[in-house]
Amino acid sequence: MKAIIITKPGGPGVLELQEYPTPEISGDEVLIEVKAAGINRPDVFQREGNYPAPAGVVAEIPGLEVAGTIVKCGPDVVDFTVGDKVCAILAGGGYAEYVAVRERQCLPVPADLSFAEAASLPETVFTVWSNVFQRGNLQPGETLLLHGGNSGIGITGIQIAHALGSTVIVTVGSDEKGQKCLELGADSYINYKTQNFEAELQDEGVDVILDMIGGDYLAKNINILKPEGRLVHINAVSGSRVDLDIWKVMTKRLTVTGSTLRSREYEFKKQLAKEIQKNVWPLIESKQFKPVIFKIFPFSEAAEAHRLLEDGSHTGKIILVR
Repeated sequence: MKAIIITKPGGPGVLELQEYPTPEISGDEVLIEVKAAGINRPDVFQREGNYPAPAGVVAEIPGLEVAGTIVKCGPDVVDFTVGDKVCAILAGGGYAEYVAVRERQCLPVPADLSFAEAASLPETVFTVWSNVFQRGNLQPGETLLLHGGNSGIGITGIQIAHALGSTVIVTVGSDEKGQKCLELGADSYINYKTQNFEAELQDEGVDVILDMIGGDYLAKNINILKPEGRLVHINAVSGSRVDLDIWKVMTKRLTVTGSTLRSREYEFKKQLAKEIQKNVWPLIESKQFKPVIFKIFPFSEAAEAHRLLEDGSHTGKIILVR
């Protein structure tokens, strides 16, 4: 098969389209002929050599989410058959013609969605549901602050939280990005280049924060959380070594937590997929949540797609298609 290979750690130019052995399947695995693959920030970290694949996962092919058609089923597969259109969450290997994945990491492609739209869903939806609604326990009527509102995580969190009855505030790097977030259902935005989100939110406060920044955002987040508030970390692009005022955590009875998805065990991902199909897929079918794609590239232009992601000018997902 053809696959996008990380030839060595480095910039986007190290990605090359090469021949690679087609995966074999067994047990409850399915073989998916990939029609589209989502591009995510962890793919960039892996390409740079800073985010190695978990043990047993192909190390030189990035890609954490795909959509396509099942072309082969292992002997223990019970929920899918050859010909089914699915999207899937992966631990790696998505930038390829074929991927092998255990069946319960797959979900049916929602009606009326293209493969490109379906491929934009798994990584962000799994991340948002796990961190905002499970770990953060966001409830209807509460206020959610999403840092990076124009990112794939952001546009997903905005729509799901809005549809389920929460107030959504986002931080963004421009008023143009902020306006796009408002169109998706955000109630307000803060331009972090011209405004201080801590000062803007100090009086009203928020209940749940999803943070991918870390660094000096920690103290600001702690300060604006309401009593019983929850702060959930999914990245730390500005630094993971921080000072934490434990007294504020104690007196406000805060929860400070976080998680990573890629290396989590199959049973966790299986249960998460079940919850997502029950709670999120109906929002897609009722048009309350829609995929937002910024740009589509052919697989052969994976390097250009990575350059666009790193540029940061996009709102929504960047997708590779075959």
